[in-house]
Amino acid sequence: MSEMEKNKKAKSPKRQQNIVFKQLWVILSKIVPTWKDHLFNVQPETVIRWHRTAFKIYWRRKSKKMGRPLISIETILLIEKLHKENPTLSSEKLHEQIKLRGVINTPAPNTIAKYIKNMANQPKPPSKKQIQSWNTFIKNHLSVTWAVDFFTIPTFNFKILHVLVIIHHQTRRIIHFNVTTNPDAEWVVQQFRHATPYGERPTYLIHDNDPLFRSNKCQRFLQTSGIQSKKTAYKSPWQNAYVERAIGTIKRECTNHIIPINEKHIHHLLHDYISNYYNTDRTHQGIGGQTPIPTPKHVPVKEGDLKLKATPVMNGLYHTYKRIA
Repeated sequence: MSEMEKNKKAKSPKRQQNIVFKQLWVILSKIVPTWKDHLFNVQPETVIRWHRTAFKIYWRRKSKKMGRPLISIETILLIEKLHKENPTLSSEKLHEQIKLRGVINTPAPNTIAKYIKNMANQPKPPSKKQIQSWNTFIKNHLSVTWAVDFFTIPTFNFKILHVLVIIHHQTRRIIHFNVTTNPDAEWVVQQFRHATPYGERPTYLIHDNDPLFRSNKCQRFLQTSGIQSKKTAYKSPWQNAYVERAIGTIKRECTNHIIPINEKHIHHLLHDYISNYYNTDRTHQGIGGQTPIPTPKHVPVKEGDLKLKATPVMNGLYHTYKRIA
């Protein structure tokens, strides 16, 4: 190949894929086990990104509200400014003030009242004293504290799967996880039972304001099990940072790389990731570069004498290593 041909090939524009092509590969990725081997000019990560984009469009359309159109962000900011500077003015007076300034399609007083109410319900930023008090509690009870939370992931046909994660603060070990399409209080209680066999239980369980965790069934189970429920403040994820970080890690290292077919599929992959990698071989800065389940100590050796056996995890996305003689 001549130098001119090489330059022409190197400068050729990137081929753009149409929506039909994208949808085809998203579907094929679910019904053809070796789909990655047949990609000719598309990376597997690109197909996964197409799926995520398609889900966002689907969810946006599904969640679209009927009725009056939403007011613009500029109008909301104007309402916020006027309300902050004139807290005693009613929604009717604010409506008149905005209309007097010549704003097109001035929101009705009832609409303004709704936004004023939402502004009033916004939580205040935590004070330094509150942060220090909470962090002190966490540090003093690391060994006897667990945390729980949910996250969601869409399947290839946009069905929502809910993943529950329970983590031990001190070791960062994921105690338990499970997946369901329709979580309810009874299901959550059953997960707590699975996580606390043979008397293994924490003194404190930190959770957010999810109605499932606050339900009578869940609270009764925790109380009878001798576990103190520690509910975080409204819209304060910083108080449940340990499980929030764990979920962020699971997303970045596991679920962001796959398009699950169904509940069973994602459960299998998460079990492989958590049991064979996250808990056993993944190091954590928060525990001094150690693993949640302690790794056996080895006699120091020189690099040339080190022999390792690699075991693939999640079909080779990660590998674990063991020293061999």
